[in-house]
Amino acid sequence: MERTLSIIKPDGVGKNIIGEVIKRFETNGIKIAAMKMIHLSKSQAQGFYAVHKERPFFDSLTDFMTSGPIVVMVLEGEDVIAKNRTLMGATNFKEAEEGTIRREYATDIEKNVVHGSDAPETAAFEIGYFFNELELHSR
Repeated sequence: MERTLSIIKPDGVGKNIIGEVIKRFETNGIKIAAMKMIHLSKSQAQGFYAVHKERPFFDSLTDFMTSGPIVVMVLEGEDVIAKNRTLMGATNFKEAEEGTIRREYATDIEKNVVHGSDAPETAAFEIGYFFNELELHSR
């Protein structure tokens, strides 16, 4: 059983598609092990995206991620990292396959509705950033 972090970004929350995103997970055999809505501070967003600190998009990304509430979830299932990334689609929504979340709902490369961990090591860090052991539930 594998776990990954998923975030519905401020643009996804603002578009009222939280339920649609969750439905896609559940209809594809992905279970939700934890979930909450939060509003990141600038320093919290900078901590989460510290790996991108030297990248030119760091400031705009952290500004965007603090622009409204987000929904953070721990997803669980067989090969859940790969499944989630397939459901999300490519980071650049214009390159994402038809039927993916980003292809249907994103408006630009940054406002692309969802985030998902890209590897088991990343998932472990990202899950630990938002959730403690008492908040995680296997189903």
